[in-house]
Amino acid sequence: MSTDTLKIAIIGGHGQVALLAAPLLVEAGHQVDSVIRNPDHVADVEATGATAVVADVESLDASATQELLAEHDVVVWSAGAGGGSPERTYAVDRDAAIRTMEAAGAVGARRYVMVSYFGAGPDHGVDPDTGFFAYAEAKASADEHLRQSDLDWTILKPSGLTLDEQTGRITISAAESGQVSRANVAATIAAAVANRETIGKEYSYNDGDTPITEAIA
Repeated sequence: MSTDTLKIAIIGGHGQVALLAAPLLVEAGHQVDSVIRNPDHVADVEATGATAVVADVESLDASATQELLAEHDVVVWSAGAGGGSPERTYAVDRDAAIRTMEAAGAVGARRYVMVSYFGAGPDHGVDPDTGFFAYAEAKASADEHLRQSDLDWTILKPSGLTLDEQTGRITISAAESGQVSRANVAATIAAAVANRETIGKEYSYNDGDTPITEAIA
């Protein structure tokens, strides 16, 4: 393994963004382990060039989470409960995410890339009576925990996700949320992993006109 090769764990490896990010990271020469909950998804994940690792991060305790992330250099959080009960949303999007951060620090996987969402934060403004409130609260807590950690973190905040083709171009914006293709989000993950100057930074973005590597530089 060359000095430029990283061992990367993608949490939520069967998600649409993760399935697009894995081959980009593999093509860049990295060793990618995609963590999935459902063994039926192994073939889909391994078709990307990644190694499928079957583990349910929602149910793993601290010790098992450390074992999962041991010997990795980078953790990419691209998982989510996908709606449903508020209890499960908090269990996955907040509690499990925070456990992976703590485990990453404990085992020396210092580089951590979080896929969040445009508008995430304590002032997210989501109505408590809506189904999205638990997710907004969970992501706010997880993102803040990451900011306060001593990990080499980057937080990506894509806007509304589409199935459009990758353009390789985005607009970094603190203004209005628009749309961004999942393929461009995947490319942004790969670009962030490749550029250590993104450490300690957050990016809210839409599809746009600036090449991704230039936009996040």
